[in-house]
Amino acid sequence: MKENKMLNYIKEVLKNKPTGWLNITTHRLDIYDEKLAKTQFLDQFETLYNDNNATISALSELPTAYDYIRLGHPLSCVLEWAIAHMQHIKPENAISFSSKTIPVLAILRKNLLDNKNTQIAYTGELPHAFDKEVLQHVYGYKFELNKVESVEAISAFEGSTIFISQQENISTIDLDPKIDFFVSIYGQLGSVLLVNGKENESYIPEIQHVRRRESIAMTPANSLVALESLIGQSTIDTSKKEVATNKALVLNSITEITCAHTKPLVASSGLSIQYAILMGLIDDALEKHKGKAIKIIVPPNCYGGTNDQARRVAASVDNVEIVDLAVDGGNDMVQSIAIILDKIASENAIPYIIAEIPTNPRVEVPNLTQLKEVLSKIRKTTTGTIAIDPVFILDQTFCPNVHFLGEDDVLSNVRTISFASGSKFPSGGQCTAGYCVGNKKTEALMGKIEKHLLLCDNEATPLQYEILAKQLPSMNQRIKDAYKNTREFVHFIHEVLPGAKINFVSEELAQQGFTPSVFSLDLPTKGNTPEEKEAHKRELNLKLIHLMITEIPNESKFCVSYGQLNGVYWTIPATSTQGTTKEGDKDYIVRASLSPTMDLELHKKVFLDFVRTI
Repeated sequence: MKENKMLNYIKEVLKNKPTGWLNITTHRLDIYDEKLAKTQFLDQFETLYNDNNATISALSELPTAYDYIRLGHPLSCVLEWAIAHMQHIKPENAISFSSKTIPVLAILRKNLLDNKNTQIAYTGELPHAFDKEVLQHVYGYKFELNKVESVEAISAFEGSTIFISQQENISTIDLDPKIDFFVSIYGQLGSVLLVNGKENESYIPEIQHVRRRESIAMTPANSLVALESLIGQSTIDTSKKEVATNKALVLNSITEITCAHTKPLVASSGLSIQYAILMGLIDDALEKHKGKAIKIIVPPNCYGGTNDQARRVAASVDNVEIVDLAVDGGNDMVQSIAIILDKIASENAIPYIIAEIPTNPRVEVPNLTQLKEVLSKIRKTTTGTIAIDPVFILDQTFCPNVHFLGEDDVLSNVRTISFASGSKFPSGGQCTAGYCVGNKKTEALMGKIEKHLLLCDNEATPLQYEILAKQLPSMNQRIKDAYKNTREFVHFIHEVLPGAKINFVSEELAQQGFTPSVFSLDLPTKGNTPEEKEAHKRELNLKLIHLMITEIPNESKFCVSYGQLNGVYWTIPATSTQGTTKEGDKDYIVRASLSPTMDLELHKKVFLDFVRTI
């Protein structure tokens, strides 16, 4: 009876769901408390359920579940809530994934760090991408793997027991107490992990963190399919969707945009592709340079996901260390790289550099000729042998249209892999997919990267390929149009608020092709002490953003992203994209991302209203 009530309620929720639940990738920060991600949304959703209220207005007023759908979203939360209700467990104990293998890897990672044994039992077939040898040799995970006929056949084990099963529908399963984690796989939709028993609840934050950094939640479209199957008590279509045509279109578009000649790889998110890059490079290093230290060189204040993921890899893989790279705020990227590479060469170690060009959030571009010289310089170890040359992992999210990798381009002779978050300009904010491509000197490396992309089951979904196939052909024109709006707005701010420090590309850099549509704004402040000045500036940041989103609610949005099809996105990096960055490296400034389609004159008017109040 209670289950029927729940299913009937979800049926009404799906009928009345806000359109943004299905097609928005980045959600509002003004109604979001990151510490209460998922729980605040579900607490209020539970209240609506108890009141049997599924009206469009009530659902639209729910707080943001997660700020970005890669981490989770309303439909994934409702799916997890429904499954938890059926299983009589807490909603936080149910975690959905787009990947079929990452939930298992999340548990293995924690057990590796905790030095705890793991038993993986499964019925039928393992996910096709599951590779025991690679997981043990490259990732360092330790586990036993046992095929069984049923749960009853699983023996008691000193450590964690994971049970993997393929499911054709969403139904109640028997939570046998000797199983710690149940991973149910639902064909191309992804998987749902159930954490069984209070003693295993300490795993939940770690599992969520893996979903946040190394993969994505089950997508909104796939979560909707799962929920519709649940309320209809029907079998999920687990057959593979036709993807070849759209995939070919996407790969061709990326090749044309980048002028690179290696096969592009497309993942479920920018961080999913970055994870494949790092693990693929580590795999290559273990094979070709056994025993040598691996150094991941990364800016401490770059995009928080990049920063955090790199440090997580170093924490979990032997012989991998992080080296901080100072790139902006008075530091020169080229000089910093030169010093670090000289030191790593003397240690006979392996250098992998991750850098954003332009940098985020201060939108700075290094001298590219000098960068090429520093990266291509032949260095010697202390014994006089030639040092291992670096791999430059270039985050081009802010300027995916700039050519670095072609035969005549600036980094053609440096081992360079470029990647971009497809949730920005490539898709116009319509999906989270990301991609990477390398120059000719990285052909062998790209094969390793593809291996780990598939192992983690993090390839882009059929719908993501469909969206990219539609949006990529217009990307370069959208970039030009959005830059034009941004340059005009930046000029206006200079005129009406000359005391503000604006971080944006120069006209000279724009002539070279660096035409981002994002800038950061360090507002002028006042106070008797540095602390007072900083506090006042932070107040002004929020005052400006709240004025914009209040006065222009249909266009201005307080959220995290860039490259959207229309409107303006406002955020403060320190409290959004740099969420896991060390406090001293955070940037408490305003970041604005403009689009090709927006009411520029109205935004100027409201900004001028703001200036008159300070």
